[in-house]
Amino acid sequence: MKVISPRMHGYLDFLTVFIFLLAPTLLGLSQLPAMLAYSLAAVHLMVTLASDFPFGVVKLIPFTIHGWIERLVGPSLIALPFILGFADEETARNFYIAVGLIIIVVGMLTDYQGVSRDKKNS
Repeated sequence: MKVISPRMHGYLDFLTVFIFLLAPTLLGLSQLPAMLAYSLAAVHLMVTLASDFPFGVVKLIPFTIHGWIERLVGPSLIALPFILGFADEETARNFYIAVGLIIIVVGMLTDYQGVSRDKKNS
């Protein structure tokens, strides 16, 4: 069941950007996890602003592709602490695993076809 509309997904995307920006300070992340969080905030903001959905500014990325990007990002975030060698930092590891799981769940609940249907009905 797809209960998250494209508009609601946009709000969640901006919330994700803020979470990535605030996490290093609030959680006291070490250098690598912190730099990664800042980088992910920038990338997530760029993808959001470049997506063809209510909050997209330039609308270069179809919303369905936005969904596929997130389908790759969620599991990648879970793996990053282990791949990049900071899995022993409990707070950083748990942050990336939690955010990865949240992105996976949001992706499963988002109606990525909603934008296409709205355009057809206009």
